[in-house]
Amino acid sequence: MMAPEKPVIIVGAGLSGLVTAFELSRKAIPTIILDQEPRSSLGGQAFWSLGGLFMVDSARQRRMGIRDSRELALQDWMGSAQFDRPEDKHPRQWAEAFVNFATDEMESYLTERGLGFLLNVGWAERGDGRADGHGNSVPRFHISWGTGPEVVRVFAEPVLEAEKKGSVVFQWRHRVDEVIVDDSGRAIGVRGKVLEEVVAERGTKTSRVEIDDFEILGEAVVVTSGGIGGNVDAVKKNWPVDRLGPKVPDNFAVGVPDHVDGRMIDIAEQAGASVINRDRMWHYTEGLQNWNSIWPLHGIRVLPAPSSLWLDATGKRLPPFLFPGSDTLATLKHICSTGYDYTWFILNQTIIAREFALSGSEQNPDMTNKSIWQFITTRVLGKKGTPPVQAFMKHGVDFVVEDNLEDLVSGMNRLAAERNGPALSFDDIENVVKIRDSQMDNPYSKDAQAMLIQNARTYWPDKRARVAPPHRLLDKAYGPLIAVRMNLLTRKTLGGIETNLQSQVIRGNGSVFRGLYAAGEAAGFGGGGVHGYNSLEGTFVGGCIFSGRAAGRALVEDLLGKDATGDAKVTSRL
Repeated sequence: MMAPEKPVIIVGAGLSGLVTAFELSRKAIPTIILDQEPRSSLGGQAFWSLGGLFMVDSARQRRMGIRDSRELALQDWMGSAQFDRPEDKHPRQWAEAFVNFATDEMESYLTERGLGFLLNVGWAERGDGRADGHGNSVPRFHISWGTGPEVVRVFAEPVLEAEKKGSVVFQWRHRVDEVIVDDSGRAIGVRGKVLEEVVAERGTKTSRVEIDDFEILGEAVVVTSGGIGGNVDAVKKNWPVDRLGPKVPDNFAVGVPDHVDGRMIDIAEQAGASVINRDRMWHYTEGLQNWNSIWPLHGIRVLPAPSSLWLDATGKRLPPFLFPGSDTLATLKHICSTGYDYTWFILNQTIIAREFALSGSEQNPDMTNKSIWQFITTRVLGKKGTPPVQAFMKHGVDFVVEDNLEDLVSGMNRLAAERNGPALSFDDIENVVKIRDSQMDNPYSKDAQAMLIQNARTYWPDKRARVAPPHRLLDKAYGPLIAVRMNLLTRKTLGGIETNLQSQVIRGNGSVFRGLYAAGEAAGFGGGGVHGYNSLEGTFVGGCIFSGRAAGRALVEDLLGKDATGDAKVTSRL
């Protein structure tokens, strides 16, 4: 069949939109990509990411001696997702399909694009302590060598090459306000406003001044515009008080740029799309206020290993299994139950040097710039932490660094007063620290966190470079002492536009919305909520890739026939 005369219209130039366009460009299908931001934002949120990807039984896992399997990964996914709603029909299907893709095709699909990975595999979301509950049973977090910008590059370059050849057209500063539906109920185009041209650095807030109208008709419309994480008002509006109550938090750091506003989810719903699981979200509990902000209220997430002592705002230790890097949403629920929206890490120089990784491509210049020398000297051999971590210790408003516990608690109380939080008792803090320290003299312990640390160090890459040897916090040989005020950090929408496995949008009555597709975070990373209630990490970037790929290949088949996708399929495994 000949390529269609009308273009496919993709709303959103983030990763899922680029992957969709990449699949279309392989068949030279005319494509228009619209985005309300300028060209400097190509790649969207993915550019700022660490580029972590959830993969199962990968070549890198096997080299590390990790025994993973499709069955174990699916067990972990379902134990984490906890699907329990009638509308979870499509999310369940997407969950199984994603685990299959992560097992059979993701590694080869990405390496064939030219993406590389760190040798060691990270262990994120270590779980809630139950074999059938939330969490990863084994390390599965594969960090892209080059982080988010490299993930964007391997899909952006062929799309930009297609732009030069004329099969792809970008329309920047085009804000879509309506999906056009014809009398038969098929999506045939979009309408919206052209915004004034701006020269803006990536991620910074841009003008919304309107200068013109536009209308574009096409063969199909694909919504790949992201979620609501940059829109604090929308986050608060959809906050699940019944699950994460008793009230909506007052203060958030914001983990994504301002333009991640969720508008297109509502616009698709107004056109007739089914939107499900709006109350399912993924927000982090270890957020730092960025001392060098790019977007409003810019926050950075700490990816912690398990050794820091975690206290709530009143100075009480968080209960067992709510340890750093273990169960994000259960910890979020517990924090919200205290009536405060911040917590404390107490640690020392030895722990921060080993165990504080910062999320974000700009916070990891060694990996983003692919510098093996920097990586080894700062992460493997270094004793102070990476330069960005050291910069936060020096400039970050959430940090207190002192040589003794009494001065540390005084500094913590200065920060608590900024939030009208409770003053901490030195005697109480000293007691909880000493009780924790009492469990660190032996390789065995009754303390659950001490056991978690020992378990983490059985994985040799963690023992070598990620998890500090067990020791007493008050041992001056490991100092100075550090306290970090941890803020709640907005990030991801886990619900969204309901789709089938071809990324076709579903209407409220269960029928297919012809001509309308959705992928990425706007579609809950597939189906309207592939994660259910919890993420296993590495599944946001991976979800954008998988759902964008599904949309692109379904459109190729729909527009050119079933035989057209044959040479685009990737079935080999490394």
